Amino acid sequence: MDKNIEKMIAVVPSVRQLEWQEMEFYGFLHYGLNTYLGIEWGDGSAPLSILTPEDMDVEQWVVSMKAAEMKGVVMFCKHHDGFCLWDTKTTSYNIMNTPYGKDLLKEVAEACAKYDMKLGLYLSPWDRSHPAYGTESYNDIFIQQLDEILTGYGKAFCVWFDGACGEGENGKKQRYDWQRYYSFIREKQPEAVISIAGPDVRWCGNEAGWHRKQEWSVVPEALKKAECVAELSQQEDNEEFRSKPVNSTMEDLGSRKALEGAGPLAWYPCEVDTSIRPGWFYMEHDDNRVRPLDELLDIYLNTVGANANLILNVPPCKEGYLKKNDVKRMNEIGCFIRDTFSHNLAENAEIHTDSYSEDGHVDALRSQDRDSYWKAAKGKEKAEIELALCREEMVDYCMLMEDIRQSQRIEKFHILCRTEGQWKRVFEGTAVGHKKICRFEPVNTDAVKIVIEESRSCPTLRFVGLYYGYLVPEVKKRSR
Repeated sequence: MDKNIEKMIAVVPSVRQLEWQEMEFYGFLHYGLNTYLGIEWGDGSAPLSILTPEDMDVEQWVVSMKAAEMKGVVMFCKHHDGFCLWDTKTTSYNIMNTPYGKDLLKEVAEACAKYDMKLGLYLSPWDRSHPAYGTESYNDIFIQQLDEILTGYGKAFCVWFDGACGEGENGKKQRYDWQRYYSFIREKQPEAVISIAGPDVRWCGNEAGWHRKQEWSVVPEALKKAECVAELSQQEDNEEFRSKPVNSTMEDLGSRKALEGAGPLAWYPCEVDTSIRPGWFYMEHDDNRVRPLDELLDIYLNTVGANANLILNVPPCKEGYLKKNDVKRMNEIGCFIRDTFSHNLAENAEIHTDSYSEDGHVDALRSQDRDSYWKAAKGKEKAEIELALCREEMVDYCMLMEDIRQSQRIEKFHILCRTEGQWKRVFEGTAVGHKKICRFEPVNTDAVKIVIEESRSCPTLRFVGLYYGYLVPEVKKRSR
């Protein structure tokens, strides 16, 4: 085997990364003093008296996200203004000293437990109100904050570190002790991934919901440096940053060409973060600017359906609940996912392949079971899998899932559908990874063939599914 290929497929995910990848789609909650100021970045001077929700309904937040088929909620514990939404001993600038006076993180954690949703924790390293920020002692404060949120609210599936900082050249310079933070999280919540400015999950590089044409999880290890994330992150509050696409220099991170001479490699999967509205925090003038359903579904298919996880922000309003337009949109997203992907048309198909190994048989492809898989015979980098349906069916989606425990291997493939005895090519693709949802014009077919043209050593798949539902159009613009 080529040594470069051997090096690439030796890179595999950790157990915590595997568990995170199964989350696929989850919610983000931006709520705090900024909600009442109508801004995105507070400077830490806002009076606590302004936080006066009159109809707080945390359970509605969680139930609405579950209805969208989200599997968890990332709670916003502290933004850049330094305001803490839990009962902290590290600063008086916290929610217990507002008119609301309740531990909001506790309420969200309890709602997540009640409705079987996993809890994630967002904590901004940048802090514009704490007097220790800019000194070595701030690292101690930050560790104390981590200790409070990691030990008092149950199990967390992720800790989300924002890379944004708008201090500028003349602002406070804080030396973050990243390795200390990471070690502390591993000690307190060993199963949680550390995301964005962290070693487990990579930021997509934009906030508009744009995706790469091919998303690889095996990338240069240098991308894991928190300083690299900070350099690419937001340096000032502006709408232009929120709407920009992926940087062209970062378009290809993991192809064979991109990894040539890259040095050490790492499993560093992608997460796409975006908002259901133009901004992250609730603003009344955006009530009629909830993003179109087709755009959000297009984002879903190009993230969850293209080897990335999607975290979608839905901001609570001043009164303390999610507005009806946002709730309606989430219900619509959930309906699409359930209606389209609940019934696998290939579940009872006859499955044949031109190659398989002793430890990986094609029958495994009927189920999304993580412990079984199909694998081509040793030395085979190409393969064909044919699914003969029980009868003709209308099909417009094909779902492929690699067994990423054996790394990410498939580099190029195409899909054929048989109609009236003739094979018709309906889709061409590159990277697969955890999940690839291929969409194409509806076709009436009695058989489907997946042809793997290029792979890093023998390809593997753990699941193949065929579906028919609303065909989401490709949306070329993002409305953020």
